[in-house]
Amino acid sequence: MKHQHNHNCKHEHQPSDGVADTGHQHTADCNHDHAAPKQNSGCTHDHGAHKHGSSCNHDHSAVASSSSEPLSSNQTAYKVFGLDCPEEIAILNKEVGKKPGIVKLDFDILNAKMTVTIEPGTSGNDDIIAAVAAGGMRAVLWDEWLSNDDQETFWQQHGRTITTIISGMLLVTGFGIHWYLHGSFMEAFVAGDDGKEHIFPLSSIVLYCIAIIAGGWFVAPKALGALRRLRLDMNFLMVVAVVGAIIIGEWFEATTVTFLFSLSLLLEHWSIGRAQRAVTALMDLAPAVARYRCPHDGDIMEVPVAEVPLGVNVLVRPGEKIPLDGEVTTGSSGVNQAPITGESVPVFKEAGDEVFAGTINENGSFEFKVTKLATDTTLARIIQMIQEARSRRASSEQWVETFAKYYTPAMILFSLLIMLVPPLLFSALWVEWIYRGLVILVIACPCALVISTPVSIVSGLTAAARNGVLIKGGMYLELIGQIRALAMDKTGTLTFGHPEVQTIIPLNGHSRQELLERAAALEAHSEHPLARAVLRCAETEQVEVKMVAENFQAVKGKGAEADIDGRKFWIGSHRFMEEKGEETPEIHQRAQLLEDEAHSVIAIGNEDHVCGLISVADGVRPAASVAVANMKRLGLERLTVLTGDNAGTGNAVGAVVGIEDIRTELLPEDKVAGVEELVEKYEKVAMIGDGVNDAPAMAVASLGIAMGAIGSDVAIETADIALMADDLNTLPWLISHSRRTLNIIKQNIWFALGLKVVFMALAMTGMATLWMAIVADTGASLLVIFNALRLLKSSHNKE
Repeated sequence: MKHQHNHNCKHEHQPSDGVADTGHQHTADCNHDHAAPKQNSGCTHDHGAHKHGSSCNHDHSAVASSSSEPLSSNQTAYKVFGLDCPEEIAILNKEVGKKPGIVKLDFDILNAKMTVTIEPGTSGNDDIIAAVAAGGMRAVLWDEWLSNDDQETFWQQHGRTITTIISGMLLVTGFGIHWYLHGSFMEAFVAGDDGKEHIFPLSSIVLYCIAIIAGGWFVAPKALGALRRLRLDMNFLMVVAVVGAIIIGEWFEATTVTFLFSLSLLLEHWSIGRAQRAVTALMDLAPAVARYRCPHDGDIMEVPVAEVPLGVNVLVRPGEKIPLDGEVTTGSSGVNQAPITGESVPVFKEAGDEVFAGTINENGSFEFKVTKLATDTTLARIIQMIQEARSRRASSEQWVETFAKYYTPAMILFSLLIMLVPPLLFSALWVEWIYRGLVILVIACPCALVISTPVSIVSGLTAAARNGVLIKGGMYLELIGQIRALAMDKTGTLTFGHPEVQTIIPLNGHSRQELLERAAALEAHSEHPLARAVLRCAETEQVEVKMVAENFQAVKGKGAEADIDGRKFWIGSHRFMEEKGEETPEIHQRAQLLEDEAHSVIAIGNEDHVCGLISVADGVRPAASVAVANMKRLGLERLTVLTGDNAGTGNAVGAVVGIEDIRTELLPEDKVAGVEELVEKYEKVAMIGDGVNDAPAMAVASLGIAMGAIGSDVAIETADIALMADDLNTLPWLISHSRRTLNIIKQNIWFALGLKVVFMALAMTGMATLWMAIVADTGASLLVIFNALRLLKSSHNKE
């Protein structure tokens, strides 16, 4: 029975871990004990994240709301309306950063979000909101904005579109009247460019004026603010160009510049929104609702995932997305983990296996026990890390921002010189050179330059997340493409990290299948890692174990004995085989060769002879040798393995994967010293390990990378980059992806600067007009943005 408790319900939902149930929505009388509901109406209790109807008599305990991001006690996040480019960041740094007690400001342009780190007991929220207002913007607390209490109004959402449309329509209408009265399209279009005095019709001038006001509605206030703060930006450049064009009588061009600049800002908002929607798509991976069994009466409840308590059993049908992290209790199925790990092959899940929010159930049905609330799932942490990553800016972003800080005033000065020097020194026409100076002002707008880098970085971070790579910031996305050396742990990185069957040697007339079948029967009840390896091998090779081991008896530290089909069989170590007295010199030599390769030997025999040998070792990942070869192809100068294993094991693995520099029998401090040595020689060095045992070595490297981080909170927290899957081939793809990102950033920067140089030369010779300059600037902005958005299509599986 599925219900949502619209009736009188007397259950008290309290899981064993002490977190109250939040799994229902009530519209009538209810006597549940709930955790942290959100107050709606008619309720005077302390509420959190649960919605109630009218009367409410619940005892509400404190559980964090799913709508807010967990921030430390000295951090507060704000939604800043009007924060949409690096110019606003500079303003906020100046206005808010000077307040007492401000430690650090972090910004996320795509979400218009500012995070303030502040010393306790200093500036309050009102002081910070007032400081933002002084900068010409409006701020509200991030949590308040998320709770829909202070969302953008219709005008804030669509005002730019409306004013741009009005400006464009009036521009066309004014030009149409102008054209009609002139009787010639070209004569109206180039009016004033032939040096002859031209009188615009009054009706056209009125329409042009209204079009300029509409197009500049959002630009002029920012320009005035920039002038007041003596920090001249692109908005100021546009206003000066428009006013200058009006002064010299170029009404059509002044209106065209205003409309096209307004249109360019609108298109930039749209294209940046596309990058933002790519990140938002990650948030939509997890379903909005989940079905779980009431622990008291077994009823099926369907509730929002944020209200599902810990410890309950959630039901998942074929084809559904898994709503939360948990552990399978009943049933089995293949699960597509590509949304989290980037792996294209489904992973089989059965009782005891972990499942993760946002992954997709394939064909079976199962139930799982919830182990993490919606705010703490692996997916939620990935999304939070991506959002925080935007505040850790790449060096290219910082360079562009610093460049633009000095570039804009320099261009204004250069434009003034163009306007003044020729007329004053060479008696040139004032109107002609003022016009040329205005063209330079327009083309000097740094919009394309400053917007291209953050869009490239965000696109690169988002594409990496889609491919199962969590990068903590733009600086790390840049750095991974610049590393010259890579140090790696052996266990769990190059190898599986657990024993696997390596060699099966049937003896004395027995077949491979017979040997595996008897070994599996003898190991069926053992939990020893070597026994588990044998059972996995039998399952992989589809060996059906029909026989049953009876009278089973374990021999401590050596092996086991049992009866199979009325005959005594034994299984155990090399030493156990020696004690049985059935080892021949030939068998001893074979076993010794396996042990020399760091394999553990399992012998299987009966009362007459040894049936065969099975060697078990921590197997090398099939993709390891390919990944190593790819990294060498990418030009990494040194690949080094740092391991605590013995020389025989380490060298054997190195020989398989193709790495010569193997350093064995290392303690944690020895690994640190090894990484420090590499850093001293190669400067930019990455260390890849499990994120926990290798944390000290990862800390001294230029870049720490955790492999197989899915389900490991510690790995996600400690590393600069986390590979969610156990696929080492992701690493060379990531290096290529980083280099591709850097190349696109360089392309954008050089394209933007080169275009400006070309148009400045055209303006100097009188071959460029104002409308041509703004079209070029708008086109440049869009081209660099779309070039950056190409990174969103980057996929590990396509390479």
